Amino acid sequence: MSGPILLALRLLLAAALYTFLAWALWIMWRDLRQQTHQLAALAPPPLILTLKNDGAEQIYRFSTAEVIIGRDPTCNLRLEDKTLSARHARLSYHHGHWWVEDLRSTNGTLLNAERVNEPMVTTGGDLLRCGAVLFEVNFEPT
Repeated sequence: MSGPILLALRLLLAAALYTFLAWALWIMWRDLRQQTHQLAALAPPPLILTLKNDGAEQIYRFSTAEVIIGRDPTCNLRLEDKTLSARHARLSYHHGHWWVEDLRSTNGTLLNAERVNEPMVTTGGDLLRCGAVLFEVNFEPT
């Protein structure tokens, strides 16, 4: 083979290699971006608990998928109220909804005046009573 033909074949092979690498990197970038959007869609909507206490309101905002209410220092929402158990109730986000469950508390948990004996779905505007503490449950739009 002559030199110019061999050089042209080498250049074509190098161009094909760089084209393949660019295509592979583009596919990986596109898939990574698509997975990022899917994970963002699975994130829980921010939970807003409004403490209703003698006419005064205190607002707590959470962006985690689980919120534990109680007197224990490890709770996400720690309140010093004698009617609350150390770990009183849990709000958790799964299956596209926020759920509330009682953690075997002494004074019980009520959702809209209904005793929580098993996990229950909560919606915006629900009233959650943990012992003598009353919360209004809302969600921030995503």
